[in-house]
Amino acid sequence: MPTVTESGVIAGVWIVEPDVRGDEGGVFVETYRREWIPSGREMIQANRADRKAGAVVGLHYHLHQADYWYVPFGRARVVLHDLRVGSPTESKTQWMDLGTRADGSHDHRGVFIPPGVAHGFASLTDMTITYLVDGYYNPADENGVAWDDSDIGADWDVTDPVLSERDRRNPARTAIEPRLRPVWPMRT
Repeated sequence: MPTVTESGVIAGVWIVEPDVRGDEGGVFVETYRREWIPSGREMIQANRADRKAGAVVGLHYHLHQADYWYVPFGRARVVLHDLRVGSPTESKTQWMDLGTRADGSHDHRGVFIPPGVAHGFASLTDMTITYLVDGYYNPADENGVAWDDSDIGADWDVTDPVLSERDRRNPARTAIEPRLRPVWPMRT
C-alpha cells in the first residue's frame, strides 16, 4: 500500500509515496488511484510536459480544478502557495523536489493540488512531468500569480530562469483581482 499523507504546510495538499516494485528488468509504479485522495474527484484528463533545465513554469492556480503531479524523468522543484482567503494555511508556501535524486535514485512521490493552491515547478534538470486534472481544459480557469513575488518567498533553486511570456506577466499576490481570488472553503 502507498503512503498518503496530507501536507503539514498546506491544507488539502496530499503527498503520495507509491509502492515501487522492481526486478532485474526494471520497475513498476502505480502512480495514482482515485481512492488515495480523500474527498478528491475523478481525474478526467491527463497531460504531459517536457521541460529543459532552468525552465520555471507558474505559478498557476485554478478556482475549479485540482491537479495530480508526478515526475517520471528528471528532477523538478515543485512550489505550492495557498491563495485561499480564510484557509487555515492561507499564505503558506511549500516546495519539494520530485523525480531523480542527487544520488541517482528516483523519488516516485506524487502530489495532489486542490483548487486555490498556486502551483509551479522549476526544471532542475531536463525533465518530464505528468499531471492529471479533474476538469477539462478551461482557459477561463487558468489564473496566475508572480513566480518571484517576495510575499510568496519561493525557493526555485535556479539562477537564470527561463519563463514563458504568460508567466512573466502574472500579477503579484496582492494584485489578484477580487473575482479571481480563491476563498476557503473550496471543493477538492
